[in-house]
Order: sequence, then structure tokens, then C-alpha cells
Amino acid sequence: MHLSSYLGRVRLISLMEGWSFVILLFIAMPLKYFADQPLAVRIVGMAHGVLFLILIAATLQAQLNEDNWSFKRTFLICLGALLPFGPFIVDAKILKPLDQS
Repeated sequence: MHLSSYLGRVRLISLMEGWSFVILLFIAMPLKYFADQPLAVRIVGMAHGVLFLILIAATLQAQLNEDNWSFKRTFLICLGALLPFGPFIVDAKILKPLDQS
């Protein structure tokens, strides 16, 4: 994963966003509803929201600046960010093979 490339930055942000979503769903939400700890959702939810917006911006920036970056790839990355474990699937099936070539 090369952070100097658009692809590397999108991969890193996507994985961070994916982990924040998993933490939000499986740690922060249970803490809120079963342990009466709503602060966890506020903190993790904010981080997840910021990472989501950064991912969308980085993906759009990559589409605009990379010649071989298709609208389909942009759409799939954005769609994957909406689904639990979606960023991990997108990384494995779409982004990682591009980074290795």
C-alpha cells in the first residue's frame, strides 16, 4: 500500500472507515443500549462519519486524477462504505489487485 498514490490513500482510508463501522456496530452500539454508555456512540460515530466523508472525497479525487479510474470503481467503493464489512470486501476484490499490479 503506497500512500503516495491515490489508490494507496483510498485503500488506507477505506480500511480505517471499515474498522470504525465495525467498532460502531459491535462495540459502541451495544455499550449504548446494554451498558447505558451513549458517549461511545457519540465518539465512534463522529469518527466514523468523518472517515466516511474523507473516503468519499479521496475516492472522487482519485477518479478525477487517475486516467484508469472508472465511475464503476468509484460507485462500488462508495456502496461498500455503506455496508458492514463492505470496505473489506471492496479492498480484497477491487483495490488490492490494482495495488499489486
